[in-house]
Amino acid sequence: MSFETLTLESVGRVARLTFNRPDCLNAISRRVIGEVNVAMDKIEADDGLAVVVLAGAGRAFSAGMDLKDDAAAAISGAAEWRRILSEDLDFIMRFWDSPKPTIAVAHGFCLAAACELAMACDLTIAEEGTFFGEPELKFGSVITAMIMPYVTGPKIAKELLLGADDRVTAERARDVGLVNHVVPAGEGLNKAMAMAEQMAVMDADAVRLTKQAINGAFDSMGLRQALQINLDLAIEIEATETPSRKTFKDIAAKDGLKAALAWRDARMNGD
Repeated sequence: MSFETLTLESVGRVARLTFNRPDCLNAISRRVIGEVNVAMDKIEADDGLAVVVLAGAGRAFSAGMDLKDDAAAAISGAAEWRRILSEDLDFIMRFWDSPKPTIAVAHGFCLAAACELAMACDLTIAEEGTFFGEPELKFGSVITAMIMPYVTGPKIAKELLLGADDRVTAERARDVGLVNHVVPAGEGLNKAMAMAEQMAVMDADAVRLTKQAINGAFDSMGLRQALQINLDLAIEIEATETPSRKTFKDIAAKDGLKAALAWRDARMNGD
């Protein structure tokens, strides 16, 4: 099976799924979401594949959602935003809910929705030099999947999300619980494959049910309800459009995305 935005290969009982849009730091477009869902359908239906390793080609795991893609769609109104943001949330949680273990390998940048995606995977390996974070509040946007409080606890989640910190080092990410291991640059895939191969020899049903039990513990703490509450609030924010988001979109439409990002960064620096 061939894809435009991904590569999918099997190494023994491990499926390796790789974002393949290196020219735009593997930004997550609607096409990427659709192809990931097709790939995951194939992986989950294949009894010969036991574990999923998710990585990114080029200089980054992913810089997050494709802002050009969303700007071109000219989304407006609560109903349309509900459809889009629900699709985004389902895409992220696909890796949390997969019956097979999922391992993310982050390098370069792992930001915004990509950071949420890495958290939604069962394990995350970070290479030295990787930056994590969710900068959405810098331009009045929303956090699609409010997973971080369950991963780090409320104090760290508020610091990172309300501060829109997008320069969280791999080491800090490990210390606050965002990732499992930090390895030298270029060694992330090797570490992930070693862990995946160890899981792949386990009884598949036992692994599936154990993952289900762990996820069930978070469900009992209200994870699903919290995600739905966040989704409803995100729709409200996007549908009403904050002043900073409107300015960001107006600059992007007139002068391009780079100009809008420059405005965002200057605003944060007090310029």
